[in-house]
Amino acid sequence: MRAVFDAGAKDIAKNGVDTSEGFVFPSYVEDILGPELFDYGYGPFRWCCLSGKPEDLRATDHAAMEVIDPNRRSQDRDNYIWIRDAEKNKLVVGTQCRILYQDALGRRDIALKFNEMVRNGEIGPVMLGRDHHDTGGTDSPYRETSNIYDGSNITADMAVHCYAGNAARGMSLVALHNGGGVGISKSINGGFGMVLDGSERVDEILRAAIPWDTMIGVSRRSWGRCEHSIETVAEYNKIREGQDYITMPYLADDDMIERVCKDVVVEEHHAHH
Repeated sequence: MRAVFDAGAKDIAKNGVDTSEGFVFPSYVEDILGPELFDYGYGPFRWCCLSGKPEDLRATDHAAMEVIDPNRRSQDRDNYIWIRDAEKNKLVVGTQCRILYQDALGRRDIALKFNEMVRNGEIGPVMLGRDHHDTGGTDSPYRETSNIYDGSNITADMAVHCYAGNAARGMSLVALHNGGGVGISKSINGGFGMVLDGSERVDEILRAAIPWDTMIGVSRRSWGRCEHSIETVAEYNKIREGQDYITMPYLADDDMIERVCKDVVVEEHHAHH
């Protein structure tokens, strides 16, 4: 839609002038992916079996299924069915890799399970990653961050924090780059790669870095008052009590703000007279 607007079709903008109020058509990020997946932390978690063996990928599929609780949310049910049927549907071309939408702690638990399997000699080493099209790591006001309405969607600080935090926590590969679906100069992406070698050192990195990489996006959405993300942050804080904490947004009462603003206007009016 942005490309169509840039080409001169101004009438697809809600206000007919600029893109500040969005477009006349629903967007799959603003109206579907944002509220139904990104606000909860679900996004495209990826892994590649470096052995190149299909049997290793099959073992990781089954391990991921064990970690997912299909009765937790409808999104988990979808993910369970996806990973259950992935081999049957022949979703691999070439390299033995998989993509599975998961939330922060789901990604962490799957990663720890894979690293344990490597440690036990059940599979060869695994490389973790994710798409840029995710809840955290990508600042893209016309796509990934389009349903964040607090004004921060025009900044690039989340991608930089994501990149720097992943570097500090010891990820194998960290990247800060441009583009990604919407074109150069219209987004900034912070990415990662993590090699699972079976070591305890990698377990420590996974526990620290995987939740960071995802929850940085959910927390940013909660500060932008995206409804489901506030619930997700509250749940995360409860589960992680005493380990880490995400600042909750203290939401002001809209009616109170309106009354105060009216009072100020009235007082200024009297002062001028």
